[in-house]
Amino acid sequence: MGMEREIKLALPPAQVQAATQWFVARAGKDGTPVKLVNIYFDTPQLTLASSKSALRLRQTPDNWLQTFKTVGNTTNGLHSRHEWELPVAGAKLEIDALLQACDEPAAADALRAAAPALIELFRTNFTRTLWQLDADGAHVEAAIDQGDVLATVDGEARRAPISEIELELKSGDEAALHTLAAELGKRIAGLAPDDISKAQRGYKLRAGGAQRQR
Repeated sequence: MGMEREIKLALPPAQVQAATQWFVARAGKDGTPVKLVNIYFDTPQLTLASSKSALRLRQTPDNWLQTFKTVGNTTNGLHSRHEWELPVAGAKLEIDALLQACDEPAAADALRAAAPALIELFRTNFTRTLWQLDADGAHVEAAIDQGDVLATVDGEARRAPISEIELELKSGDEAALHTLAAELGKRIAGLAPDDISKAQRGYKLRAGGAQRQR
């Protein structure tokens, strides 16, 4: 089992260029852009959401990954949650492999119960620009995510924008995340802690507050 720790910051679209320049200066080089297609699954009764977990299939430029996460704890933009991520052969979930990897009994039970009735609920398609940063003896993967949450409900196409910064701790002390977030906050106007995950945005989009696609 892995524990994911990251700070998520809502990034005003008008400040994307300023944030990009800050990361380029901090890392000493341009970021690496990666296009990601993410498909989220649940049952029509939202079994996984009810159990505070999320199931995702992700296409990267190199391969497909399946990820099962718990909601975990979120405070002032800091997300701490259990995560199990495995490669898969293609655009198809391999539930048995996830169940073998998942060592949280309650989460495993929820996934097992949901498996026979899983459907695609929504997608998050975005470009992630990555930088690798060292701070206070820690290693942090920094990302600017720009794209959309997409869902179709009763034949209606809905979308909501994604514009955020993620600072994920790869090794070292969690304090490094707070240090970097504070530095960013001083340089980039309008940044704000974001306690809502992309999965939660997708569920909210399906539930209401939709924007019609143009």
